[in-house]
Amino acid sequence: MNIRNLTLRVLIIAFFAAISTQAYSQSIFGKSKKELQKENESLRKKIDSLKALLADAIELSDTTSFDDEDAWGAFEEAEALLNLDGVPGSNSDSLLAVWYSQRSLKGIPDQTEEIDQASFSSDIPDDIIIENIKKMNSLVQIPYNQIVKNHIVFYTQKIPKKSATILGLCSYYMPLFEEVFDQYDLPKELCRLAIIESALNPFAVSRAKAKGPWQFMLQTAKIYDLEVNSYVDERFDPEKSAHAAARYLRDAYAIFGDWALAISSYNCGSGNVNKAIRKAGGSKNFWDIYEYLPKETRGYMPAFVGALYLTHYYKNYNIVPEKISLPPHVDTFRIHKNLHFEQIADNMDISVEELRVLNPQYIQDIIPGGSAEGYILKLPYNYTLAFVEKEKEIYAYKDSIYFNPILYSRYKEERGESGKGQQQRIIHKVKKGQTLGQIARRYGVTVKQLQSWNKIKGNNLRIGQNIIIYKGGKAPSTSTSASSGTINSSSSSKASHSTSDTGTKTYTVKKGDTLFGIARKNGMSLNDLLKMNGLTTQSKIHPGKKIKVKG
Repeated sequence: MNIRNLTLRVLIIAFFAAISTQAYSQSIFGKSKKELQKENESLRKKIDSLKALLADAIELSDTTSFDDEDAWGAFEEAEALLNLDGVPGSNSDSLLAVWYSQRSLKGIPDQTEEIDQASFSSDIPDDIIIENIKKMNSLVQIPYNQIVKNHIVFYTQKIPKKSATILGLCSYYMPLFEEVFDQYDLPKELCRLAIIESALNPFAVSRAKAKGPWQFMLQTAKIYDLEVNSYVDERFDPEKSAHAAARYLRDAYAIFGDWALAISSYNCGSGNVNKAIRKAGGSKNFWDIYEYLPKETRGYMPAFVGALYLTHYYKNYNIVPEKISLPPHVDTFRIHKNLHFEQIADNMDISVEELRVLNPQYIQDIIPGGSAEGYILKLPYNYTLAFVEKEKEIYAYKDSIYFNPILYSRYKEERGESGKGQQQRIIHKVKKGQTLGQIARRYGVTVKQLQSWNKIKGNNLRIGQNIIIYKGGKAPSTSTSASSGTINSSSSSKASHSTSDTGTKTYTVKKGDTLFGIARKNGMSLNDLLKMNGLTTQSKIHPGKKIKVKG
């Protein structure tokens, strides 16, 4: 144990011992049951606050490793001193258990390249591991070699504490993911990809700003219909992001016809996998293209095998899954008015952390109003009646503080809900080296939108060129934009798109186009493009062919 952890343990235990003594000294003075319950709730909130602070400190620390779990172990000793279970009205909330486990995880260390190059030894003979792999009956056929062995040993022997936490979270998330994947007729073992993506932490954010349990980048998230704005980021929503992941994997498998390649493309994109196939002479065998894949992707497929192996054979390594009780059944409410988590927490016996576990997509702890269809709030079923009875009171509680006019008007502007109903119009002057993709990411729009608004064919830009952006994603009517005089009308006849009256556009296939590439370029999934045009993955396209795309 390092000095930092020792300090944390001392501080935590000292804090808990102090308030434990306070609780005991207060309880002997003939307090009523109701008073004891109130005091107990106050103590519990202090504990929750301290845990949250420690979780944030661990998450932000560059020196944190999983040896630092010793600090978390201090909570067990401290809570034993406090012994809240003996106080009337207390209980250990399962949602809080899930939340603290998530916050203690920082994601699988980004070291697949190092693991690939290592030479780990196992406590279990190779012939037994090989036999175990066969018994898994996995959809992914992959030979056993030192690289695969390294990843199996990594999960089962190198990070046993973290693996125990992951396995505990599996009991919560895997049933949800498997139900989603079943809707798309996808093999359920693919759900283990979430383990190597985020260690099942829905709050995970990578260095490249991929977010959520399925680690979607912003552009890909929008293609697969995940909403992202200043208050809502559906990449953090386990269920909705699982739908997006399932659709992506289904599209990738339609392209490659091989699960190992589809899984690899989830990490680096189909373009990089196609490049690797070409460099390998057209082979679609994972190990033939292995050396041509990006370095960070090479270990992705073997890591999937390692995670899958862990979930099947953890008992062989004496790993005991962390005890994380499943949260209770939840009820859903459709919210149409501004609502802050603290408004709910302060009027009901539920913590903000519990609300975050069930509703992680609300990144500011705010469910925004102003949407016609509303947003979903999930609550444990035992809070349903209380929320219904106190709904008006909850909405009104400190609403002038939580939703001051400045804050809300800024949000409405970003959503295009200002008084005039118009989006903010921005003119961006192209600088040297800038691409459409970079400009789109900067302003939170898509490349397709930039091309449409500016009648740009292809991806070529010139230095000094003015690019029109409508912040929030909606342009004014065609007549309005045409009257601005900033769009070169002569380019419209040469554009590869033409708009119809049915909400679709006609796209003219260019040399080098693929169905998947056209789908992504136009903000669609491959499956949607195929359905719209009555095509299959085997359909041939040629330059000049007209196909329908999303308008």
